[in-house]
Amino acid sequence: MIRTVILWGLVLAGGALALQWLEYQYLVRAFSRDIYVAVIGVLFAAGGVWVGWRLTTRPASAGFELNARARDSLGLTGQEMRVLEKLAAGQSNKEIARALGLSPNTVKTHLANLFAKLEVRRRTQAIGKARELRLIP
Repeated sequence: MIRTVILWGLVLAGGALALQWLEYQYLVRAFSRDIYVAVIGVLFAAGGVWVGWRLTTRPASAGFELNARARDSLGLTGQEMRVLEKLAAGQSNKEIARALGLSPNTVKTHLANLFAKLEVRRRTQAIGKARELRLIP
């Protein structure tokens, strides 16, 4: 019984293969090479758009939640937190001073205090560490 099923399965598979081959031969003769090139080009373009879309989309974040324990353990003041937020927004010392109504020297003092509390030396390091500690979004 199994031998019969396998034999007929092979016969049917061979017939399907022959029909597919004949259909392929018809398509090759019926359509010019330019159409195949255009179809392949469209498929690659669509694939490129899809891959680009998948690589560039970011999942929606659940929202930012401030890590109050880290803020309290570092001893950051409210003014230092506001300066840190402006720093993360990419503002210069003068822009931060203007936005918060402070003198540039006061901003420098707050930044020096932030750097010491976060144990960093540069603005970019401060922003990175603050994001790592979830002090800023």
